[in-house]
Amino acid sequence: MTEWLLALVPTYGLWLIAATTFASCLALPIPSSVIMLAAGGFAAAGDLVLWQVLSAALIGAVVGDQVGYGAGHVGGAPFLDRLAKAPSRAKVINRARNTMEAKGGVAVFLSRWLFSPLGPYVNVISGAMRHNWLRFTLWGILGEVVWCVLYVVMGRAFAGNMNAASDLLGSILGFVATGTAVLLLGWWLVQLARKERGQKNALSEAGE
Repeated sequence: MTEWLLALVPTYGLWLIAATTFASCLALPIPSSVIMLAAGGFAAAGDLVLWQVLSAALIGAVVGDQVGYGAGHVGGAPFLDRLAKAPSRAKVINRARNTMEAKGGVAVFLSRWLFSPLGPYVNVISGAMRHNWLRFTLWGILGEVVWCVLYVVMGRAFAGNMNAASDLLGSILGFVATGTAVLLLGWWLVQLARKERGQKNALSEAGE
């Protein structure tokens, strides 16, 4: 499928780019990142215009996020439970639910580009849990901008060598993911220490 879609990029250009990012935000198995890398390469060759490629990718992704949020909002928890019946989805949905409950808007932002497999499910969970739509949308757009710019610009920089671009992006995202995990762990430990200190102070005051 990937090679077939890549062959369509020069012909259908912006419509294909928007369609693939839209579909990926609905958890459909579409290689949207590869398509954006290729589109960036075509922009470098002059076959496509860079800002138009970025706009098409962003519009498709944002609309896809909104559809996912809307499905969760309309279908609610029962819709989410039906999705989770598939064993392949259950683990991802539970992880997305826990991430969303713990981090809220930051989870929406990070699941657009850093933890992208969670993205479609975070969309549905946000809608089902009735998270504020404006907050979801703002964080979602910010995250999608990062995702689209990363892949399209990297594809343009490594025009004609998608493997090199993909490997470099994988290394960068892996490094960022590790750093983010360390920061979140540090934040959690600080909060835990503060909570324990508060409990000790409360017990001390009660004893007095």
